[in-house]
Amino acid sequence: MGSAKRPHGRRRAGSGFFTDPQEIAHRRYETLRAYFVDGATAAQAAERFGYTTASVQAMVRDFRAGDSDFFVERRPGPRVAPAKQAARERVLRLRAQGLSITEIAETLAGTATPLNRTGVWELLRDEGFERLAPRPPRVRGQLRDHPPRARLLDWPEQPVTVSADYVGALLLLPGLVELDLPGAVDHAKMPGTREIPALASLLSLLALKAIGRRRVSHVDDVATDPALAAFAGMETLPKATALGSYSYRLDRSHDQALLEALAPRMLATGQTDGRDFDLDFHAIMHFGEDVALETHYVPRRSQRTESVLTLIAQDGASRNLVYANTDIQKASQADEVMRFVRHWRQATGTTIELVVFDSKVTTGAGLADLHAEGIRFLTLRQRSPKIIARLEALPYDAWTTVTLDRKGRHRRPQVHEDTVTVRGCPTPLRQIAVRGLGHDHPTLILTNDVDAKAGWLVNRYAKRMAIEQRLAEAIRSFHLDALSSAVALNVDLDTTLTVCAHAAYDLLRRRLAGYQHATPDTIWRRFVSTRGRLTITPDGITARLNNRTYSPVLRTAQLPTVHIPWWGQRTLTFEIGQPVPT
Repeated sequence: MGSAKRPHGRRRAGSGFFTDPQEIAHRRYETLRAYFVDGATAAQAAERFGYTTASVQAMVRDFRAGDSDFFVERRPGPRVAPAKQAARERVLRLRAQGLSITEIAETLAGTATPLNRTGVWELLRDEGFERLAPRPPRVRGQLRDHPPRARLLDWPEQPVTVSADYVGALLLLPGLVELDLPGAVDHAKMPGTREIPALASLLSLLALKAIGRRRVSHVDDVATDPALAAFAGMETLPKATALGSYSYRLDRSHDQALLEALAPRMLATGQTDGRDFDLDFHAIMHFGEDVALETHYVPRRSQRTESVLTLIAQDGASRNLVYANTDIQKASQADEVMRFVRHWRQATGTTIELVVFDSKVTTGAGLADLHAEGIRFLTLRQRSPKIIARLEALPYDAWTTVTLDRKGRHRRPQVHEDTVTVRGCPTPLRQIAVRGLGHDHPTLILTNDVDAKAGWLVNRYAKRMAIEQRLAEAIRSFHLDALSSAVALNVDLDTTLTVCAHAAYDLLRRRLAGYQHATPDTIWRRFVSTRGRLTITPDGITARLNNRTYSPVLRTAQLPTVHIPWWGQRTLTFEIGQPVPT
């Protein structure tokens, strides 16, 4: 006997799980199912499940790119560990005193908040700490009680050999010498103290940036490493409070001047050709409370929140970062493109030929200023329903097929050209509508370049997405998003140091066969993180790096013997040797 159909509009108990999903992964799944299976538009799916249309479009893009891991099995058990939370403050306090994981666990054993070694390590790892290097028994538990005083390196009269965990960091010094970092610091007139010159303070911060320390407050974990201290020309790195205080002695004028001195050196080293740049804004989220910051959209959180807005510039050909500025207010952010143009002209004496950015970077008035300066630009135009309707009404023969210089799908989109004016810019601009890129509606490109072929312009704008990859690299390799926090550190200085560190890593990877396009975190893992030993003599330092899987690459890199200015022109020599016995 057939079953009767359920009356229309009635649902069985439990249907709310499917019609009103609450879990994020489930909600994403149902949104995409509505789009792909039910035929809903991005706007309809967004309205149904509480997203913006742009968010749905981004989900569709990511899904088509292979991101389909919506339901991930979670490890069974509680999501919160009460024992860890109860012991957290004391564990951090004991680590600050220099105790190892084992010593901390033993200390907590007889208290009201005991925690085993695994729990201690997981808590410290989540806080960003690393394991301590092996220490002689006589100094265990005393490293933070009696920290050595930060002072310049006292060169010995006889050779001294010491083991170090970060010998590989010295691989970056030839690049810093080639970039003439001492000259840049002098040009910027950065302040110093009688005991710690400005260059030593900056190099101490740069050393932490180069090894990917998540927080400058964790400098105490590595301050006494001989290689990192030698990196800065010191016997030990300054404390976190000293570095934080020093960073706030600097203002935007110091950072601007440092970047001005760095720009011509990057031209000389071939790290930029100075003609073609990509620009983008990046919001560095603030994690504290009661702070006088403007709110900006943070893509990683998909929300507007207190953050530091940063303009990043990268060379269009080499993809190297060349500029950063966090001294930006909403009222003046549209002027940042021209501010960068003037910065580059003053630093190098040359005029930029082309800048590429998205529609949020500047306004129509900003486009008019660029055109008046004779600078070509490529940007996007926001699509209005009126523009979309007009483009969709065009006959098929109004579109021309172009071929893009890339692999995979969407290599042969179609374009349609118009001459338009936009608000704030009286100059007629060239509008290129592009369809066939995997979007629901054509992409609109605006430019004042009337000579270049449409296919070249579309291909060049598509390459702008590389700046987002470089930002992701900086966040991953140099912890760019870990700046605006409770740690007392000048954010603008740290973004400037990110540019310096990125340039130093680039000069190193150019020496490494097969690694010319590797990301900084790959160079760090395979080469810079190498342990070894230093032989310090009156005339310089020999850095002997332990053998590793990738040591043959270093052997063929022709690492130079270089005179280090902040060592009094003493030499740095590299050797690739056997592992140091433990």
